[in-house]
Amino acid sequence: MQRPPPEDFSLKETNPHLGGGKITGDKLTSTYDLVEQMQYLYVRVVKAKDLPGKDVTGSCDPYVEVKLGNYKGTTPHFEKKPNPEWNRVFAFSKDRIQSSVLEVTVKDKDFVKDDFMGRVLFDMNEIPKRVPPDSPLAPQWYRLEDRNGVKVKGELMLAVWMGTQADEAFPEAWHSDAAAVSGADGLANMRSKVYLSPKLWYLRVNVIEAQDLIPTDKGRYPEVFVKATLGNQALRTRISQNRGINPMWNEDLMFVASEPFDEPLILSVEDRVAPNKEEVLGRCGIPLQYVDRRLDHKPVNTRWFNLEKHVIIDGEKKKDIKFASRIHMRICLEGGYHVLDESTHYSSDLRPTAKQLWKTSIGVLEVGILNAQGLMPMKTKDGRGTTDAYCVAKYGQKWVRTRTIIDSFTPKWNEQYTWEVSDPCTVITIGVFDNCHLQGGDKGGGAKDSRIGKVRIRLSTLETDRVYTHSYPLLVLHPNGVKKMGEIHLAVRFTCSSLLNMMHMYSQPLLPKMHYIHPLTVSQLDSLRHQATQIVSMRLSRAEPPLRKEVVEFMLDVGSHMWSMRRSKANFFRIMGVLSGLIAVGKWFDQICNWKNPITTVLIHILFIILVMYPELILPTIFLYLFLIGVWYYRWRPRHPPHMDTRLSHADSAHPDELDEEFDTFPTSRPTDIVRMRYDRLRSIAGRIQTVVGDLATQGERLQSLLSWRDPRATALFVLFCLIAAIVLYVTPFQVVALLTGFYVLRHPRFRHKLPAVPLNFFRRLPARTDCML
Repeated sequence: MQRPPPEDFSLKETNPHLGGGKITGDKLTSTYDLVEQMQYLYVRVVKAKDLPGKDVTGSCDPYVEVKLGNYKGTTPHFEKKPNPEWNRVFAFSKDRIQSSVLEVTVKDKDFVKDDFMGRVLFDMNEIPKRVPPDSPLAPQWYRLEDRNGVKVKGELMLAVWMGTQADEAFPEAWHSDAAAVSGADGLANMRSKVYLSPKLWYLRVNVIEAQDLIPTDKGRYPEVFVKATLGNQALRTRISQNRGINPMWNEDLMFVASEPFDEPLILSVEDRVAPNKEEVLGRCGIPLQYVDRRLDHKPVNTRWFNLEKHVIIDGEKKKDIKFASRIHMRICLEGGYHVLDESTHYSSDLRPTAKQLWKTSIGVLEVGILNAQGLMPMKTKDGRGTTDAYCVAKYGQKWVRTRTIIDSFTPKWNEQYTWEVSDPCTVITIGVFDNCHLQGGDKGGGAKDSRIGKVRIRLSTLETDRVYTHSYPLLVLHPNGVKKMGEIHLAVRFTCSSLLNMMHMYSQPLLPKMHYIHPLTVSQLDSLRHQATQIVSMRLSRAEPPLRKEVVEFMLDVGSHMWSMRRSKANFFRIMGVLSGLIAVGKWFDQICNWKNPITTVLIHILFIILVMYPELILPTIFLYLFLIGVWYYRWRPRHPPHMDTRLSHADSAHPDELDEEFDTFPTSRPTDIVRMRYDRLRSIAGRIQTVVGDLATQGERLQSLLSWRDPRATALFVLFCLIAAIVLYVTPFQVVALLTGFYVLRHPRFRHKLPAVPLNFFRRLPARTDCML
């Protein structure tokens, strides 16, 4: 009996007040029905006109200050512009409002002290409410007043309303939470954002042959190979077997290319003139925009490409000399494959690259990212621990990033996102990170956003149309052990548009058909996945605000294939868990054979006789039994999504040295004596595995030796036994043989010996090829 997991690491079901209490079976009640409503005061500052001149020159440098209690937001200032346009939105959280008056002031930027130009006051009790889908509130002109309430020159166009986070103005608004953030870069780094992964293609380069190459040294046979480069990916063919000026290869090179195909494919034909020296015989550049796109397995046409040779004279590249050398290739962008950029166990998208091959979506996934509880301090600021948390969710090509909540261990995001689902056997990943770029971009000396934890939810484990509200533990493995970094509160709903289409998906191949018609090798897939993750992380890190490399790599599980003693143990015990059912059946059958419970054994005898007499009942009985087991287990079906299990992962019992090895770099950076100790440990484990593999090989070779005459007496005995068995079985009805065999296996212990059976003795005496091993 397994101990229950520690309460601290378990999944907790919650009952939040979703959608302002409007969560019902009708999914059209609100677009934000999976989150708790958060009230905000919105102030849209549009523009001003007829502002009075304040400088000596009679001009002004105006900006607007929006103040509510202790919170203050400002627009940028415009130099010498009496009719400025800002079009900025400010959002103040209702939970933090401590004033009954909103003050919107126009000021003139000055070196010494900013001049007051006029203001507009609003009573908080008179501000209108707006809830989408109501149309946006139209801005109005307000006359400026001085501090005594007297009208002065100048007008300000404003819109002020109370709304929720469902408002269209919410994502781009300046938030009162961000009052401590400085600079435009810092503000951009804390906003919510939706990103799309770049569209990735596999590029297949089939290098066939080259003609009329001109090697420098005419007195030797050239050793020619082709080197292909795309961005930072470089591959090369083997050296051609037919040495000469017309070499042949017929070899495939695979690359990952991303739209909009900025980088050309560069091919160079090179001659290895010495062990570490190559000479370029010709080059050509191929823009990918003009390459054929293939949607199925039909081959594209081959093409000849002219090779150019660059001649360098006095250190300067002179005009390309065209000559007769050329290369024959078949190049295509493969639209029928899915470019794997995630771990295959946690794929969120399995569709092919080409949209023409996409099937209709089967449903919609909605995720409400509510809040987090009990986050750990991730950095120190002003002598105390602090955390600036944001979430990233990834499903398919769509990534979402919530806004950053400043300096809070219990951040409330309450943001809702939607994805189209094309396959139920996919996984959504939600990660929580600490923002280290709030003080103006990368000026902090290349600081990285810290990972707080992540959650994975497999869609096929969810019931359709049910709202799952759970608090998930954020568990992270550190070199000193597993640590709970807090909890994230999510609301998840998977809505199916067509149950028939979804059931049909279970009969379809997991990957597009090209993966089965022209499969890629395991080493190719590993290399291509690495290149794909590099391209995705590079492209998303160039967005604004950037989704940084360390965030993307954590979400895509880069490095999860590296050796880990802990993970190896966990996988071994998972296999044992799978086999435990068979072992349990074996023990039960052994008890039947040994008559531990005579009544059960007699019933098994009766069942056995019925099945032998009526063999047509065997398969229906098996399937009926499986059906009844499935129906019985329905009562105890899981009522919550799966989550990280520390015991299954062996994270709670891992030795500190094993964890230190798991977090080591590749290649290793540890001292020599530690590396030697780990190497010896690995050798001892590998030795045991080697022994088990050798034993398996021995049993297989003994089976082969039954008819090989390697042991002439054993083979003669077996051949003679086969002849007698054939005659006996020919003249005896099959049912009689089956009954006799069954009764012999189930015989009473009084008729059993403790010594091994004769067939087993015979089998163990057969020769294997262990004698031939060095």
